[in-house]
Amino acid sequence: MEAPFELLSLQETADDKQYTFEPQDLDQYLGQTEIKEKLKIYITACKMRNEHLDHMLLFGPPGLGKTTLAKVMAKELNVPIKITSAPILERSGDLVAILSSIGPREILFIDEIHRLPKNVEEILYSAMENFCVDVIIGQGAGAKSIRLPLNPFTLIGATTKTSLISGPLQTRFGIVERLDFYSPEELAQIVCQNAEFMRLSIKPDAALNIGCRARGTPRIVKRILRRVRDFAQVKHKSVMDQEIVDSALKFLGIDQDGLNKLDREILTFIIKDFNGGPVGLETLAAMTGEDKETLEDVCEPFLIRMGLLQKTTRGRQINPRKIPILRRKLFGEIEPSQQEIL
Repeated sequence: MEAPFELLSLQETADDKQYTFEPQDLDQYLGQTEIKEKLKIYITACKMRNEHLDHMLLFGPPGLGKTTLAKVMAKELNVPIKITSAPILERSGDLVAILSSIGPREILFIDEIHRLPKNVEEILYSAMENFCVDVIIGQGAGAKSIRLPLNPFTLIGATTKTSLISGPLQTRFGIVERLDFYSPEELAQIVCQNAEFMRLSIKPDAALNIGCRARGTPRIVKRILRRVRDFAQVKHKSVMDQEIVDSALKFLGIDQDGLNKLDREILTFIIKDFNGGPVGLETLAAMTGEDKETLEDVCEPFLIRMGLLQKTTRGRQINPRKIPILRRKLFGEIEPSQQEIL
């Protein structure tokens, strides 16, 4: 069986490199300081022993740079990397074909590893521990099991939901690290780094302004920067300052707290139609026109982290302490007194 190798190799074109900044080492990979310090130790140790890096599991919310970190690890180790996603590995033969093509100390990166089918996941057990896979040849009484040796390799798995990864698979990872949300200051550094790469001029306070509204996520801050660049270009602004950033973000519907249109719709429905909640997720999905997975995986984590939304056994509700503030923010009501807030 042929594996989908066209989805594994990094097919970078000149245009990709022109418009997309890719860190070349851990120093260029901004943020996640504690994780980087650990990885530098692990990388140095395996180089001294001339061995492969231990298998590694990266987990955390989407957009924090798990795939980028895997690419940086390959550059630091000076080995090739093959990239695939768990949902496309439908048959065990797909994974066997990939594993048999991996060279010594190479990296195999599997995104969304929690979505691996059970029969495919079981192939990984012997591959990760003993660097071999058992292949069944033939059918019926004439079927034979052949053990296929593999080159020692490093598996890097990425997931947003560790609870969906089986215990046997989790215990086979020697390195397990969680990526945390970024601070506004770290995101401002990423803005400046990408702006320099794209040959854009941006003032530090404007970069921090973007960082404060990016929900702690590098993927979002890069997307906002590209849209601010478009806005500044159309407005014939050669330097992105505080004024042009504020205008662009207002145009994009992103407020001072990083809330977008969908976030405000969710909060508005809960306050206006359900008096602050609780309300079921499916009801919210029907009212906003979004699927419940989007609300649960994209919107809710940020609203909960902001202290605006609470998940209860009866449904979602607004933090009672925040309702007066949100009424003023969303509906323009008169600012409540401090006692009303408390």
